Amino acid sequence: MTPAELLAVSTPLPEKATRYAEDTYVQETLAHLADAGIDAVEFARRHSLLLLKPDAIVARAVEPTLDWLRDNGFRVVSARVCPVDRHLVRALWYFAWNIASPERRRLADLLAEISDALVLVVAGDPAGLPTPVRLTAAKGPTDPGRRQPGELRYLLGRYSYLLNLVHSPDDPADVLREFAIYFDTGTREQVLREIESGVDRGDAAAACAADLYARTPARDFGRAAATRRLLDELGEVPVDFDADRDEDCARLVRSALAAGRRVDPWSVIVLGAQVLPMRAGGRQILPPVSAPDWLEARP
Repeated sequence: MTPAELLAVSTPLPEKATRYAEDTYVQETLAHLADAGIDAVEFARRHSLLLLKPDAIVARAVEPTLDWLRDNGFRVVSARVCPVDRHLVRALWYFAWNIASPERRRLADLLAEISDALVLVVAGDPAGLPTPVRLTAAKGPTDPGRRQPGELRYLLGRYSYLLNLVHSPDDPADVLREFAIYFDTGTREQVLREIESGVDRGDAAAACAADLYARTPARDFGRAAATRRLLDELGEVPVDFDADRDEDCARLVRSALAAGRRVDPWSVIVLGAQVLPMRAGGRQILPPVSAPDWLEARP
């Protein structure tokens, strides 16, 4: 298959297939899998990637996630600590970040500095839906108000659009792209060997989590605690300030952002994620894929 043909059967979105055929990360993964003699279509259907973001590390969410994966028919076949910075954020969400508000981008950059992340490679039932499609549907939506019991994000906590703890690729085409975003050539070789061995890597993931926890303190996700700390650190309470009024808290967060490193970034993130706009105008370049979309588009 040519890259275009391969991608056409890896996503139900023709525009995504066209764009990804020219994407450097996708090309890098396809070349690596071809050199290793691995069928890229089958690889991306059978495997997915689950990113436990810095907020998941702060929330001590790795162990509940590992339990949820096991209980829902997913198996961890590789795990790596992943350094996070503003460039990783933009690479992952390149085709969607154009609708994010400037405030959301600023908060996301602060979050990237809180901790490294954990990437899990998971395998699913090869006879069912593609693993990335099933995992994305099962983990639940970004909107906290739409999450349902049984979904991973519901289990981990109903925090906010920004503090949603986990990310996974929508479809097999996204797996091919994100595989090269997270892992360089040498790491990909190691990960592929681990996948081939068939050994369950849940214990390795838990060990990675312990290392991340040792370097990253657990923090409060509550609005009240974040507000109190910012007021204390800024040293003054604005006139007529009401901690329950979003507009007042938004002004407080903007003052904290202007103050820079003099204030606690975690408190800025928590409060800002609740009171600042998360979306700007415009249309997402490539919409997410749902399980029904995939079923309707499969050959």
